[in-house]
Amino acid sequence: MSLKRRLLLLGSLATPALASLARGEEAWPTRPIRCIVPFPPGGGTDLAARLATRRLGEALGVPIVIENRPGAGGTIGSAAVARAAPDGYTIGVATTSTHPVATVLQRDVPYDPVTAFTAITMLGTTPYVLVAGRAVAARDLAEFLADARARPGQVSFASVGVTTLGYLLTRQFELLTGLQMHHVPYRGSAQVYPDLLNGTVGVLLDNPPASAALVRDGSLKAFAVTQRSNLLPDVPSFASLGVAGFDAVFWYGLVAPAGLPPVMAARMRQALAAHFLTDAGRAEMRASDIEPIMSSPAEFAASIAADSARWRALAQRLDIRPE
Repeated sequence: MSLKRRLLLLGSLATPALASLARGEEAWPTRPIRCIVPFPPGGGTDLAARLATRRLGEALGVPIVIENRPGAGGTIGSAAVARAAPDGYTIGVATTSTHPVATVLQRDVPYDPVTAFTAITMLGTTPYVLVAGRAVAARDLAEFLADARARPGQVSFASVGVTTLGYLLTRQFELLTGLQMHHVPYRGSAQVYPDLLNGTVGVLLDNPPASAALVRDGSLKAFAVTQRSNLLPDVPSFASLGVAGFDAVFWYGLVAPAGLPPVMAARMRQALAAHFLTDAGRAEMRASDIEPIMSSPAEFAASIAADSARWRALAQRLDIRPE
């Protein structure tokens, strides 16, 4: 058989398969979609996931079932997403911690944050706030910096582990302000806040939803935020108080396994943007102190890659090694 005839035969065999694939993409989805959340129920990531998937399920016309798969800083659940079939029936929540930061601060992460996933959209961002409890007498950021500089190594800061973005950013804050604080690690933020309130530990850099109510009732002091917070609108930014370059945010996004047909990723992103970029949709997210983004798949993929390089460079500058 000639080469030309073989190519024609292969083409005729491939055409029905391609047509079937196209019809499958067009009909999708026809059954419930699983969304893996790599953290426990009730936390900020879980709440963001439920808010987004409720609206996504309404737009697609099928239920989206949340499956919480916590552990290892979110990498267990994220790895489960990476291993799933790219058929549009498994998606996952990605965060700054699970994707760009995990591979910088943790050893043996079983996925590449860029190549192992199809980026769908960055849902939104939330800032960080520096809060202080009973152990800190300072009334504002200027007083805190003066006191901490005068007592190197004596003022303590909490984190939920050296493999987290909160720890990395607090070390960056020390670098930018010339502080030397004493690190007190915790297993979770639920253990940190009682110790902030009773004076066991001094300060914590965290996202506002966990601390806003305690700040508003006067139990904690909020010194500054990395970006404007809808939950703490009167708290000034670090930049406005003279700490330039300390403006990082924590983001939430949706991803799927690598190889997801682009039409599916685009359809999910469009469905989310159609709601969350309206006034009502923005208000829904801002109530949880999430500023909606709804980036395109290409923009989100580029953000993950850029953040991976950014946090790796910072960790190297601070001589923080994977653990």
